Amino acid sequence: MTISLTPSESEEYFYNALCNGLHELAGNGVELDFDKDDYDSSRASLGPNAPCFEDILMQMLRDGYRLDFIDEEAEDTISITMNDVHAKVQTTIPRHLLDMINKQDDAVTADVILQTVIYGEVVYG
Repeated sequence: MTISLTPSESEEYFYNALCNGLHELAGNGVELDFDKDDYDSSRASLGPNAPCFEDILMQMLRDGYRLDFIDEEAEDTISITMNDVHAKVQTTIPRHLLDMINKQDDAVTADVILQTVIYGEVVYG
């Protein structure tokens, strides 16, 4: 089964995955990192009442910045951009992607989407 997503849909599902799955990545020894100046720039572009942390992360990607994921076990750092989000969210295992589309997602769904965008596959779990 192949599911094609628009860039907007990919961004929406990745945003939801960030909100619900970053703690799952941390539990696997994968730490989010980013350039503080990039973060501050994107936060400022959202105005004085900047929304939540994940909104700023998405704005960073929209602004052309990257997010880095440090995998302690693999001793590797993987960087993602908005291009990765657009290309890889739709390659998520279909049953998990359908759970997100149908708003039946949970932390496992989020973790699978995040791992797919970061690694191109599910590595942990």
